[in-house]
Amino acid sequence: MSDAILAMHGIAKAFFGVHALKGVDLDVGRGRVLGVVGQNGAGKSTLMNILGGVVAPDTGEMRLEGQPYQPADPSVAAASGIAFIHQELNLFTNLSIAENIFIAGFPRRRLGPLAAIDRAAVQARTLELLARVGLEMPPDTLVERMSPGERQLVEIAKALQSDARIIIFDEPTTSLTRRETDRLFALIRELKAAGTTMIYISHILADILRLADDIAVLRDGSLVAAGPRDQFDIQHMIALMVGRSLERLYPARTGLPTTEPVLEVRNVSAAGVVKDIDLVVHRGEVLGLFGLMGSGRTELARILFGLDAFDTGDIVVAGKVRHASSPRRSIRDHVAFITEDRREEGMLMSISIADNLALVALPRYGVTPLGFIDRERLARETQQMAGTLGIKARAIDSQPAASLSGGNQ
Repeated sequence: MSDAILAMHGIAKAFFGVHALKGVDLDVGRGRVLGVVGQNGAGKSTLMNILGGVVAPDTGEMRLEGQPYQPADPSVAAASGIAFIHQELNLFTNLSIAENIFIAGFPRRRLGPLAAIDRAAVQARTLELLARVGLEMPPDTLVERMSPGERQLVEIAKALQSDARIIIFDEPTTSLTRRETDRLFALIRELKAAGTTMIYISHILADILRLADDIAVLRDGSLVAAGPRDQFDIQHMIALMVGRSLERLYPARTGLPTTEPVLEVRNVSAAGVVKDIDLVVHRGEVLGLFGLMGSGRTELARILFGLDAFDTGDIVVAGKVRHASSPRRSIRDHVAFITEDRREEGMLMSISIADNLALVALPRYGVTPLGFIDRERLARETQQMAGTLGIKARAIDSQPAASLSGGNQ
């Protein structure tokens, strides 16, 4: 590409013997939106982590504005004008919105030989940034009190404050509703009009076609196609991603729900969270639950699993009434919860993939009255589960969960 703000050549990276990237060559056009697509484990996030200074490539080189670019860490990348909005948000949950936005440097005012933080400027600028991303919250709100979707918008506001030349969006709409997503897309168009270059990673191919000027497709760590958007449609992108054409995007439904209720919620209320919730889920049924950010979707899921308490009503699981619950009881009753924040709530990132897979099922593998674990059977069935899920890892028994790509996590 003749007017490339960024050029990547021969980028390769391996983790624990598994090749995440295999000699990728990719140019990013100045003032354009590059859409990056690929299956879980294709190497998308790894490539962006290299650009953002999170990890170093094993081989290859990058040039930014024609100059050699080798960020030693994220601070170097940020100083070079690259902002990275990660799939796993990088916010300090014990700090406020304003403190997170200005963590790299607060505006100051001079008091003689001394300098103090200009809190009025921090407040005003934070309100301005939050208005741009459509988040109506006080700047002093603690991040720990915010939903993942709201935190995502804070990350975007933080990138806007840095006045970055290149902004990387890694699956930014995962926790956003359609209204917040539309606001984000309008913001991306505003940034593009102002000359900002953006890289947009997503599994939602329609969004890629809607936003991108150029598209790059990764498969198994290799770049298999790159070019202007008009060279791609959804079917072509899918065929490139999986290496073959697909007749249908989703498998045909082969079963119907029964009339047997497995979960009943009767007049469940929690003050300030949810009110008078009634629903029934039957065996074999998929129940969709939706609403705007802050409407109580996640809070209701946490209540059903027993993470949060409720004030009134009943929850009935497989015919057994619960007036109160706990995660331990839910697991015993074969209720699982896939949290929207896997890093803080869903996984133990420093322990092995196998141990994470086995964690809630350990009692099933206890033998003898003392409950010693049948490790041979556990290892065999854990390996089978990893294969069923298509988890890309070299050795699940020794490789930490943190080493997996976002999709594999």
